[in-house]
Amino acid sequence: MADGSKSRDDGHIHLAFGQDFLTIPIASIMPLKSLPDGARESRSYSQVLSSIKAIGLIEAPVVLADPKKEGTWFLLDGHLRLEALKELGITEVECLLATDDDTYTYNKRVNRIPPIQEHRMIVRAMERGVSANDIADALNLQVESVLRRFKLLEGISPEAAEMLKDTPCSMKVFDILRQMSAVRQIEAADLMIGQNNFSIMFARAIRAATPDNQLVAAKKGKGAAVPTPSGQQMARMERELAALQTQVESVEETYGVDNLHLTVARGYIAKLLANSRVVRWLATHQQDYLGEFQKIAEIDTLGPIAEAPDV
Repeated sequence: MADGSKSRDDGHIHLAFGQDFLTIPIASIMPLKSLPDGARESRSYSQVLSSIKAIGLIEAPVVLADPKKEGTWFLLDGHLRLEALKELGITEVECLLATDDDTYTYNKRVNRIPPIQEHRMIVRAMERGVSANDIADALNLQVESVLRRFKLLEGISPEAAEMLKDTPCSMKVFDILRQMSAVRQIEAADLMIGQNNFSIMFARAIRAATPDNQLVAAKKGKGAAVPTPSGQQMARMERELAALQTQVESVEETYGVDNLHLTVARGYIAKLLANSRVVRWLATHQQDYLGEFQKIAEIDTLGPIAEAPDV
């Protein structure tokens, strides 16, 4: 869904922000993987399609030049967007250029848009004069929901927002974080990322364990204090934390050996993908394997057990 670009009647996508992009014919772009079955019928694809119609392309596709065939480009990121552009009859698109070294560094998140990225998309669109009503129609949302997404990061520490920008934290999780001080928000974000748990219940457990001096005082007219969780809620939080601890302990038993094996395997695959000849061959003959190899090479959190990896 994308980056400050806007569709026009001449069939081009025109970038609205002053970065160095290259306009490329869509017919010259070769996807490195096939979309999964049902992708074109998914809600995500429908959102991409309708949002491009209404507010333009917000995030440019990422491509890599084929050194053996001038005028041909490998698509590293933006497969859903490319399909939507084709369906809309758009013949050219502004793309971000990657180098050989960047081949495996892009995430292929085709199934969902992280809430913070969606927030930034809406902010950019509204800054360009697109109304909340038009955005709501494009994204199939209520206007109130669009406005809430627009205000998603109000009261959120910039550092915590940066940490959580690619995570599936819901709006309710941000409501809970807003009850904490900036420093505690950062600590909470680190805890959620470390446990790979972005659920509302886990956020409530963190808030319940937060000292009073790290909580934000309630605004006047909205109650004297943040509601204290009930006994039943606390019991549920404790069960979830106990389950997490059990999972961590079971992983610790084999973590060292497994981590070594995974690190060696990832390093070998990353080295293969750093070779542009290997990437070109895989792109031509084994696109599915290339996509899976890229996902493995992208994993960069095999270090401490608290940094569990995150489509």
